Amino acid sequence: MTKFTPRHTATLLLALFLFGCGGGNDAAQGGSTVSQSGSGSGTSGGTSGGTSGGTSGGTSGGTSGGTSGGAATAALVAKLGKPSRVLVGLGAGNSLPQMQSQSIHPDIVDTYLVGVGAGSWPTWNSPDGAYITYTAQAVQAYGATPMFTFYQMAQNGGGNLSGINDATFMNNYWAQARLMYQRIAALNAPVLINLEPDFWGFVWAEAPGHDPAQIPAVVSSQAECSGLPNSAAGIGQCLVQMGRKIAPNALLGFPPSFWSGSPAEIGAEMKAVGAHQADFIVAQTSDRDAGCMEVASPPAECAGRTGSFYWDENNIATPNFHQSQSAISDYRTALSNGLPILWWQTPMGVPSTTPGGTNQHYRDNRVDYMLRNTQEYGDIHTFAIVFSAGGSFQTTINTDGGQFARLLGLYLAQGGAVLR
Repeated sequence: MTKFTPRHTATLLLALFLFGCGGGNDAAQGGSTVSQSGSGSGTSGGTSGGTSGGTSGGTSGGTSGGTSGGAATAALVAKLGKPSRVLVGLGAGNSLPQMQSQSIHPDIVDTYLVGVGAGSWPTWNSPDGAYITYTAQAVQAYGATPMFTFYQMAQNGGGNLSGINDATFMNNYWAQARLMYQRIAALNAPVLINLEPDFWGFVWAEAPGHDPAQIPAVVSSQAECSGLPNSAAGIGQCLVQMGRKIAPNALLGFPPSFWSGSPAEIGAEMKAVGAHQADFIVAQTSDRDAGCMEVASPPAECAGRTGSFYWDENNIATPNFHQSQSAISDYRTALSNGLPILWWQTPMGVPSTTPGGTNQHYRDNRVDYMLRNTQEYGDIHTFAIVFSAGGSFQTTINTDGGQFARLLGLYLAQGGAVLR
């Protein structure tokens, strides 16, 4: 029986719902041409006065990680044809009709591509992967750059790596990767791709000596990757090499998982899988609103984690924003290729002094802090921040009481954060 992670389950259920709607994008996967229902009543606790500093104030908690980052960051934004500032995007749970109703015009719209084989993304609304084409075209027509989160490795369960050395599974996996690149190539416009969230964390946890080269995998059987190693390391290298050969308009990013190990150790792992050969770094912010994990409800989506979840906006107590910035800056230094950073799946809850919240109305302060102090992120070579729900019960623009629309408007009115 197929096993699914909570992230996979929520995404797939909403994808299957929209499969029956005859076109349009998945409301739980990024942009959408299909509207999503919601209470629209705002999150519990209301909006706070926010953090100070504005988009130009504050200092970064991290290190610069290299001298060439500024040019690389500006060059990537220019390649996207976007304004020369830190870009702001939306993803899972936020549909295009919802954005339009609030006059929200993101720079980037992110969409999940989930599964391998029957019921996976190439079959959504069409049998040949056209989902990518009409999703991207809808996003482009709205004035945004399409981004796809390629999330196929969760098919057998997030921590189950048995499929990567199974020829049948991997031939299907690679055929779908090739199809994705072919569809993106045909768009003849820049597209961002986030390659396999969570998977690299499971590889780190299971590989002998945390070395991805020590886990066997089916790789070199693919024509585009015939000279690459048959290992988990080779999977990442093949995703890059296949993308370069088929879709030169695809801009690739890898998401490291800081579940254990130092940024330097994770950097060594990700260099082995070819992350330094990509175009950008994907910094995973969190897949849940803080309040959801504080109340651990609903259990399937919010339980099973311990610790403090609400970040200190004064950057004194742990966890806080400067610690997060420092970790990804140190990882960037370890990767040693001066890549720009995209913060991804940033929770959308509303600040509150009261812990917790309820379904789609949980507290969190990352939208508030990151859109008020965006220059801190620009100073560590960030080129974009993408906000989205990491599950079907998390806060979205439809349930945040207008927080995102208001803060994005203020950010843009101030001219945006400077690229470094």
